[in-house]
Amino acid sequence: MKWIVPGVILLLLLLAFFVYQRNSVKTEYVNGLPAYNALPGREYIFEQDCYVFKLKDHDTSWPLVGSHQTVAALPAVVAAKAVGTETPEVRLLDIVRTGDRFKIVSVRRDRGRTATAVTFEILFLDEEKRKYPRLDAYWILDHSPEARGEAPSILRSYAVSAQE
Repeated sequence: MKWIVPGVILLLLLLAFFVYQRNSVKTEYVNGLPAYNALPGREYIFEQDCYVFKLKDHDTSWPLVGSHQTVAALPAVVAAKAVGTETPEVRLLDIVRTGDRFKIVSVRRDRGRTATAVTFEILFLDEEKRKYPRLDAYWILDHSPEARGEAPSILRSYAVSAQE
């Protein structure tokens, strides 16, 4: 009888560990890999207004950037008056304007049990003026090259290279 309580506690601990392991994500910075080593330091200019936001059901290290075109939960029109509001799926933190400049500072690969995602961490060139100077560019990337083992690219409808 005295072994039942410790057994139940051990079972609960094992169950908690299993759930934690199943839902954990391993983050790797892959800047030095051949497919990604030319990306950090490249500068871009936003071609359209976007929202800076956080998803409520998926925590990220940095706020995300995107628009309604890639994240249906975002409002269709980017408006400053929407900043600070929430929908059931997202919290709107800030906006990015056409012409804002940024650079890629890091390439990150997040591996979970069900999926692997490559994303860029970007930094505004005028970072001292920004409330959120560093962002996750996942939602403004074309991820189709990843199927061929290549690096994703920034969608031209969102930003163009400043070197062109």
